[in-house]
Amino acid sequence: MKDVFARLASDFLSTIVFLVIYLVTDNIILATSLAVAGAIAQVIYARVKGKALGYMTYASLALVIVLGTATILTQDPRFVLAKPSIAHFAIGAIMLKPGWMLRYMPARVTDVIPEYVTAAGYAWAVLMFVLGAGTIAVAWTGDLKLWAFYVSVVAVGAKIVAFAIQYVIFRIIITSRLRAAARA
Repeated sequence: MKDVFARLASDFLSTIVFLVIYLVTDNIILATSLAVAGAIAQVIYARVKGKALGYMTYASLALVIVLGTATILTQDPRFVLAKPSIAHFAIGAIMLKPGWMLRYMPARVTDVIPEYVTAAGYAWAVLMFVLGAGTIAVAWTGDLKLWAFYVSVVAVGAKIVAFAIQYVIFRIIITSRLRAAARA
């Protein structure tokens, strides 16, 4: 569980840096510049440490650089504000692969209810697409404070609620199946 949150924090580090710097300074250029620099530094650090970097890491870096540069050159924050939506769409597309979630589940879950894990994977994909569309809608307004609220509270909150619902449902189904198997 701790590893999953560490991966998520790593994946969204540039967005977190952007958000914090912007909220503290109210300076879009500074926040964007530091987010781009942070993304580059993160990849360099991982390479120096010999960590293998996946496709999503490089795709995220490219998005940060391209959209960050567009934001800096045009001084229009909507470019960088769109980045989380692109990430949500890309992650949603990856989540459409059947069984993607199995590797993140404990053995008890994958042994007892693998078909529910696959269904939950599709539900997560839908959630990512909805959050991506919401991010674009909010970014289009150009209201940075609304966007900051959306990506830091609404999007994160939706994922926490979805995780909690999934956890409870999985527990109920696993308990039910194990009791039924014990009776049989």
